[in-house]
Amino acid sequence: MQKLNLDFEEEILILGVDPGQRIGLSVFYYGQEIERSFHLSIEDFVFHIIQILGGLRAKQKIIKIGNGNMVIAKKIVSMLNLTFCSSFELEFVDERKTSLKIKNFNQRGKRDMLSAKYISQRDGFRHSILPLSLTG
Repeated sequence: MQKLNLDFEEEILILGVDPGQRIGLSVFYYGQEIERSFHLSIEDFVFHIIQILGGLRAKQKIIKIGNGNMVIAKKIVSMLNLTFCSSFELEFVDERKTSLKIKNFNQRGKRDMLSAKYISQRDGFRHSILPLSLTG
């Protein structure tokens, strides 16, 4: 996408996160969904997010986290702040009505990934997170 240098879309990277036992992730870059996945471990999930944030250049990097499980959401944010050495923007968004009824309960995390996609398209109160290496 970067090599195509598409000027018609804003250079924004948006990560939608559905926190829970299975953490859903949806990644939008240049207005297109480029990844949809789910993770079982917070540590693996944070490492994966760091790879995405560090690997893609964007003018704006926004992480939108659903507020359904604030314990896990805050743990993700604190781990990101400790290990990622760049700034990003963070939004906690209302995740009500993001989980669709899917037959066979939750096939391979499909519901978590869809919820993350819906979360990435919602707005919440945004604030900038500066890395601890800059703030001390």
